[in-house]
Amino acid sequence: MIKCFFLNKKWASWAWGGALLLVFSLLIQVSITVQINGWYKGFYDLLQKANKSNISEFWIKIKQFCYYAFPYVLLATFTSYFTRIYALRWREAITFSYIPLWRSTEAKVEGSAQRIQEDTSRFAKIVESLGLQVVRAMMTLIAFIPILWGLSSGVQIQAVKNVPGLLVWLSLVVSLGGLIISWFVGIKLPGLEYNNQKIEAKFRKELVYAEDDIKNYGNETIIAELFTGIKFNYHRLYLHYGYFDIWINIYDQFMVIVPYLVMAPSLFAGVITLGVIIQISNAFQKVQESFSLFVNNWTTITELRSIFRRLKEFEKAINLN
Repeated sequence: MIKCFFLNKKWASWAWGGALLLVFSLLIQVSITVQINGWYKGFYDLLQKANKSNISEFWIKIKQFCYYAFPYVLLATFTSYFTRIYALRWREAITFSYIPLWRSTEAKVEGSAQRIQEDTSRFAKIVESLGLQVVRAMMTLIAFIPILWGLSSGVQIQAVKNVPGLLVWLSLVVSLGGLIISWFVGIKLPGLEYNNQKIEAKFRKELVYAEDDIKNYGNETIIAELFTGIKFNYHRLYLHYGYFDIWINIYDQFMVIVPYLVMAPSLFAGVITLGVIIQISNAFQKVQESFSLFVNNWTTITELRSIFRRLKEFEKAINLN
């Protein structure tokens, strides 16, 4: 899956060149978000004292925001487009590394067509998406941790007032805690996803055979039995995703108010302004989201783990080293 794209001379320019282009694009996007974070302070401070300011100052701030936002939108759009092309090339590399070995092997692999056609596509898309998010998260942490560390000096809660970089440590602790809890809450999901793909493969196989030989395949009783298995597995899957979603939604909503809970005493004591607390909230959100990357993408990672397992089984069966 990895070697056939990154260690293959045919695809090396696409694999490494495309990756560098995406990284460079993300670097510029993160730098723009840093500029926008600084913009928040001046803008919300202006709103706080609107009765003492002129409307022309407001329009100047809006114009500054446009200078940041429009390039960001264009760059983000290009990144999304190129990412899709990159994932397609990766899928092509995997597919045509499998085909010759699959044709020459005598091993019978359950759902081999699905693994070549669908699983390779999903693998490339998910890995590329998560890979970009990981790189973005690392860049965001490098850019925003110093900002959030400096803003932590405004904390006025007596018990933790003198802790250097309190907001950074708080973000790290709640993110690691969320990851550990997510692991236990969603521990059964990868296995259920794997079983679900096997059941879907059997159902699809019956329908595909029926297209060419409707007399011997596609019997309604057999199809009904296969679909009953699909329903049973999906109900189990939805049940486990249900309580996992409850946990994730609680976690996400709590993270919204955490910076306000910490900084409210400083705001009401007049130590910081509205602009500063909005800036802190934005910086805290960026750092916390980066730390919580795997929590926020847990269902996607679960799907990836099941796909990876299926493709590794397939590679072993066709003797792909």
